[in-house]
Amino acid sequence: MANDVTQILAEVTSGNRARMDELFQLLYQDLKAAAACAMQGERVNHSLQPTALVHQVYLKLVDQTRVDWKNRSHFCAVASTLMRRILVDHARTKLADKRGGGAALLSLVVDPAVLPDREEVDLIELDSALTTLEKLNPRHARIIELRFFSGLSIEETAQVLEISDWTVKNDWRAARAWILTQLDGEDLS
Repeated sequence: MANDVTQILAEVTSGNRARMDELFQLLYQDLKAAAACAMQGERVNHSLQPTALVHQVYLKLVDQTRVDWKNRSHFCAVASTLMRRILVDHARTKLADKRGGGAALLSLVVDPAVLPDREEVDLIELDSALTTLEKLNPRHARIIELRFFSGLSIEETAQVLEISDWTVKNDWRAARAWILTQLDGEDLS
């Protein structure tokens, strides 16, 4: 399958947009798992389900014409960024619809391996902290995004960013500590 994905990515990069459907069929289960990871802890009756999230990602990716797809990890990383944007936009829309009604902010249950000592994270607050971190250290922000929203491992994250596993581990520790202080209301900048 890896060779099939690599071949299709090369063809899509060189302009064969028709192969995007085939690519999505090959990676559908992986993308759905990433969407489920990104939505982990959402309420059961959430209006956006992992399948719908993957379909929205597809609609955004099928229109991409200027991406030089490097490999499967690169494709999945771009998809995870789109998932983050879609989820945050969805949360902001829901919050705007409910503003004034005393509705709680959208929260996600957090995997303890990703953000220890946190049971929940407000998605809009996390996005705001990530936006600030992107200005201070873009690589740290990208590592948080890939690990939190896609559930990529240290090794997969290193492959996407084309850096060493050791660098990802160190940056992950620093970025995670910074994000936690931001989410707790402390300003380190």
